Amino acid sequence: MKGENRGSGDSPTVVVPIKQVPDMDEVEFDRERGRIDRSTAEAEPNPFDLNALEEAVLFKEELGGEVITISMGPPQAESALRDSLARGADRAILLSDKAFGGADTWATALTLSIAIRKLESYDLIICGEKTVDGDTGQVGPEIAELLGIPHAAYVSGVTERDDGSIKVNSDVWGKTFTRKLDFPGLITVTKDVNMPRIPLFRDKKRAREAEIETWGLEDLDVDEEKVGFNGSPTSVKEIEIAPEVNREGKVFKGEVRQATARLLRELSQDRVVEGAE
Repeated sequence: MKGENRGSGDSPTVVVPIKQVPDMDEVEFDRERGRIDRSTAEAEPNPFDLNALEEAVLFKEELGGEVITISMGPPQAESALRDSLARGADRAILLSDKAFGGADTWATALTLSIAIRKLESYDLIICGEKTVDGDTGQVGPEIAELLGIPHAAYVSGVTERDDGSIKVNSDVWGKTFTRKLDFPGLITVTKDVNMPRIPLFRDKKRAREAEIETWGLEDLDVDEEKVGFNGSPTSVKEIEIAPEVNREGKVFKGEVRQATARLLRELSQDRVVEGAE
């Protein structure tokens, strides 16, 4: 039975939020502003979101339906959406407005949830576990709470799919739990859930020519004070990078028994082993 926010047809609609992130091996930090300087590195789709997209495409291949990707960011974030189209998404929406800038996880989740509500229907939302530039894992569950739908986090495997529910394995606190979610629902997936496919050249070419819908503040009909920097209750006051600790090497020479005894005394002093007198 189709309920509120459910697809009107027999096949499910799967929504995947996609974020464009900087290459974290190259990016630099703006210590004064407490932010990542995204201009210092090439941008790419968030790796965890590629796992989410792959799971959505697998869902579509098994049951039919539609995959919609949504990204919030500047105009250049369009490239991440084109990549999603090349990987199997059917429709891509960019949320781009100066008012959305500087958003924390709450303001980001709020903006995405409003955009998802604006869709005619949705059945399942699949998010990456986290983003490599934020590493909080908060946005997916926050979207679910704002939409008032059930969610399962840290999903490492999908065991059953049908047009009304999904059964998953969720890894939490060192244990694996099996959960079944009725639609509409949301899951966040880890990198263990699947191996994202590599798009073919013909799919990349098709994606370059595809239409990317763009929605701004007026399209979402939301108060500017609730989104972006203005709507963010949290901020980074200071960034501190822990200093690297160099390993200290020691060589114990001499007769084997004596050298071993000295080694054990050293380990005992460092509390690596006990009772080495």
